[in-house]
Amino acid sequence: MTTSQAAPAAVKILIAGGFGVGKTTLVGAISEVAPLHTEEYMTKASVGVDDLAGIGEKSTTTVALDFGRITINDELVMYLFGTPGQERFWFMWNDLVNGALGGVVIADTRRLDTSFASIDFFESRRIPFVVAINCFHGHNTRTVGEIREALDLDPHVPLLMGDVRQREYAKEALLALVDHLASLPAPVG
Repeated sequence: MTTSQAAPAAVKILIAGGFGVGKTTLVGAISEVAPLHTEEYMTKASVGVDDLAGIGEKSTTTVALDFGRITINDELVMYLFGTPGQERFWFMWNDLVNGALGGVVIADTRRLDTSFASIDFFESRRIPFVVAINCFHGHNTRTVGEIREALDLDPHVPLLMGDVRQREYAKEALLALVDHLASLPAPVG
């Protein structure tokens, strides 16, 4: 007698945010496999196009997507799709979001305005999301209340603060999204 094991169910999570906020870093910090990155070196062609204010040490950028995987158990696998942050690549978000259960918006308190487009993207499509504040090198100059007000977040949207380079914080952000999804009413179909 042969035993066939069913393929695990898969869930898709989108990791979004502005240019240089830490999307690639979060996917790399939590993925159980070497993540697929479509990073390219920034060239002189990006001068005047990509705003490096506050992120001057950045030398590469995502031009398509980042991809990672987390096996939850034998029956469930989570796939992470990191979006490119520059406006000229936003058209790809519409394809990347297909089938996504929810999203994590990464924000940088030094440049909160770069998060507005990601938040609007999820809100306009009624896709549940959490906001993960990336406190670069442990630095943060704003309170949770100030950030929530500046981003004009609905009170039910979870907001976390930490360093996306840390695997535990990446895990905490994803668990917050899972908890948020579980707290929502079931869709009427």
